[in-house]
Amino acid sequence: MLSGQVIIMTDKNEIESLIFLLDDPDPNVQIGVKNRFHELGEKAVPLLDQYRSESIHDSERKTINEIIYNITYGSMLEDFSDLVEMGINDRRQLEKAILLLARFGNPTLRTLDYSKKLDKIAQQIGSDIAYTPSLSEKMHIMLQFIFRELRFRGDSKNYHDTDNAFIDRVIDRRKGLPIILSLIVMFVSRRLDLPFHGVNMPIHFMLLYQTHNQEILIDPFDGGTIVTYDQCYYFLKKNGIEPRPEHLQKADETEILARCIRNLMHSYAKNNQDEKVKDLKNLLNIVELKG
Repeated sequence: MLSGQVIIMTDKNEIESLIFLLDDPDPNVQIGVKNRFHELGEKAVPLLDQYRSESIHDSERKTINEIIYNITYGSMLEDFSDLVEMGINDRRQLEKAILLLARFGNPTLRTLDYSKKLDKIAQQIGSDIAYTPSLSEKMHIMLQFIFRELRFRGDSKNYHDTDNAFIDRVIDRRKGLPIILSLIVMFVSRRLDLPFHGVNMPIHFMLLYQTHNQEILIDPFDGGTIVTYDQCYYFLKKNGIEPRPEHLQKADETEILARCIRNLMHSYAKNNQDEKVKDLKNLLNIVELKG
């Protein structure tokens, strides 16, 4: 027992020393430090994560996050490839893929925690949905709860911030891109058997509520506002896109996952993080090859 504790302390001391050495101006020292972290591999991640959480310096936290990312990217890529190989052909599998994708931004993310947060949101309105016979009213209850009571909203101020493109960050911050806001509605509605779907409209992802006798388009970025097909056609024309029927049809799960990855690629490219863009391209290739 004592020897185990000594080993843990030695490892922690080594990691603290390695992090300290990252500030050394000698590039050979930095290369040596990064090689050592590579040797330590994923067994160093818990201690790095602890050190990151205790750090009071933004620059240090950012550096540690990059180290963790470099250590864990390979396993994340493997997990993602395995999941896609199984098939992203229903809402449950899409949720797993989107939560796994969130590990790209936060390698130590406990994805089960966010699945439970979606469970909790569904539980909060489950009885209201169950005891309302009208499908139309069920839709309004859902939209009211997500966009009014929980205050999920679009982030127009910092639209291209990567935080807007990761589902864990959107759940925590209550703001994000249209596609992630739509996915939150879709994942909650899966738990409540409500017919919300995604629409892969160019430029602006939309929600569709489809019953046996009606199809209702919803703008998740504008507080769940109901819009008409004519408004969408006008929006596309205004942005130089000739509207086509497929622009407003239900998107399949693979299309949605690919668009989420492309959004992240665009956001990282705007921040000149070319290595991250390259790594995301690997994920996109896996999805496109399977699709």
